[in-house]
Amino acid sequence: MIREIVFDTETTGLSPKDGDRVVEIGCVELINHIPSGNTFHVYINPERDMPDGAFKVHGLSAEFLSDKPVFAAVAQSFVDFIGDARMVAHNAAFDVNFLNHELGRVGLPGLSDDRIVDTLALARRKHPFGPNSLDALCQRYGIDNARRTKHGALLDSEILAEVYLELMGGRQTDLGLGQASAAAAAAERAFVETAGRAQARPQPLPSRLVASDIVAHEAFVAGMKEPVWGDYIRKKDGDAAVA
Repeated sequence: MIREIVFDTETTGLSPKDGDRVVEIGCVELINHIPSGNTFHVYINPERDMPDGAFKVHGLSAEFLSDKPVFAAVAQSFVDFIGDARMVAHNAAFDVNFLNHELGRVGLPGLSDDRIVDTLALARRKHPFGPNSLDALCQRYGIDNARRTKHGALLDSEILAEVYLELMGGRQTDLGLGQASAAAAAAERAFVETAGRAQARPQPLPSRLVASDIVAHEAFVAGMKEPVWGDYIRKKDGDAAVA
């Protein structure tokens, strides 16, 4: 069994070294790359003010957070939930830096680099020309993110879980294909991979050309001056006539 935790944080700013704190944690559990339905979500009192810039990003005010638990009160429940699972985040260094700082403040061990998966790094390898923001990846993969009017740790984790599955190869491997569809997909892969090379399709694909395309192409070729393949066509026609 593969257990992974897709997670996100919201904070008061960009650097814990400057006194910024975590104000929200959201986690989604995956079992064998499928959401299990188990989540962890908590708002946290940062014990400080909320800068305007951060508020505009996530909409969490100091007033709203004032009656929420401090990190020390939720730290152990967070650690218990994640266990020793692999941790998945977008631009993971940011979230890990904050969480490790908070965990260190309460005397708990931080998250080690060897258990972290950064979906931004995965996306950059898979789509080197980008863009690779979470919103851009949702658009690329047809994932509905209409609810994401502001950043929110749990919602972003739920969306990122879908993006992560696409980056890992798509939902077709585990998420909802019926047995017949799965068998057809396997047969198609086996057919293509026979003898280590691509084979002819069982049924040719229908032509995508329409009549206007053919006419336009013929007009384009007719307007060319002595195309290089003209000699080949004439030779081929001559050979056919002799035969």
